[in-house]
Amino acid sequence: MKYVTIPNTELRVSQICLGSAEFGAGLTSKDAFSLLDAFIAEGGNFIDTAHVYSDWIPGTKSTSEKFIGQWLKKSGMREDIIIATKGAHPELTSMNVSRLSKDDIEQDVSESLEYLQIDTIDLYWLHRDDVNIPVGEIIDALNEQVWLGNIRYFGCSNWTFNRIREALIYATDKNVDGFVANQPLWSLAAADMSQIPDQTLVSMDEEGLAFHKRTRLAAIPYTSQAKGFFSKVERSGSAGLSEGDRKVYFSEINKKRLLRVQELAKKYGVGVNEIALSYLLSQPFTTIPVVGSKTTEQLKSSLKALDVVLTSEQVQYLEVE
Repeated sequence: MKYVTIPNTELRVSQICLGSAEFGAGLTSKDAFSLLDAFIAEGGNFIDTAHVYSDWIPGTKSTSEKFIGQWLKKSGMREDIIIATKGAHPELTSMNVSRLSKDDIEQDVSESLEYLQIDTIDLYWLHRDDVNIPVGEIIDALNEQVWLGNIRYFGCSNWTFNRIREALIYATDKNVDGFVANQPLWSLAAADMSQIPDQTLVSMDEEGLAFHKRTRLAAIPYTSQAKGFFSKVERSGSAGLSEGDRKVYFSEINKKRLLRVQELAKKYGVGVNEIALSYLLSQPFTTIPVVGSKTTEQLKSSLKALDVVLTSEQVQYLEVE
């Protein structure tokens, strides 16, 4: 396992982060515990979850956080693990109503601490943004949670780069803590964001890449392998994709990128998904992909990407339009 320190923090984390969106949704507690055990056995120490994960399953509430809390208690591994969770997500039945007030943040942080069975959240993400709320109010509310000892550091997910810039400027001007990382939708496979039902998601783009290169803000992207796009298309063509994923990812750009991914995969003796992950790992700023493995076999395959270091020329080569 390789490790990096997230800039402007004391968090030294495995360079691949284990995602847990399927915990309680597609994976039982037994499955989730096995995956967590396998990740730790491979040297991983960075786990990402969210307060809303599994809530789309009727009759469930924050099951991913609860599973992780149960596993932490059972394993006794809390001191060895970096826990990141996301809050301030709208209710799934009213996505147009934001939950970014000071009270909303306090409630979600309190419940996440309870479900995770921990005293402090290492990295707390705001899951969504609301541009109608002054950024200073949000940063101040997060700083209060830091002062209370409930969270150590905080970042944002699905925020536009203009808003991230505003937040960083505010924090600098006020001499308070600011975002230490950004969690966008990002993979080598270019996504047609207009085809994604949830239009509150924000992806990495040229502006974002330039922003991260300039500020050195860490990126911890989700959907980092585009739901297995390259391996599925390599194996079965477009038929291997769900209807939704075909609309989002099956484009001429990504067909060209697949050919170049296959070329580099052959050169390095790995699979296409590993090359797709190494594209993120080889960026000129700290990038820690979140991998949403459903099996230990998928997890171990993803971890092979850590052995592949692409040159800047190869990174650019993969970005064919």
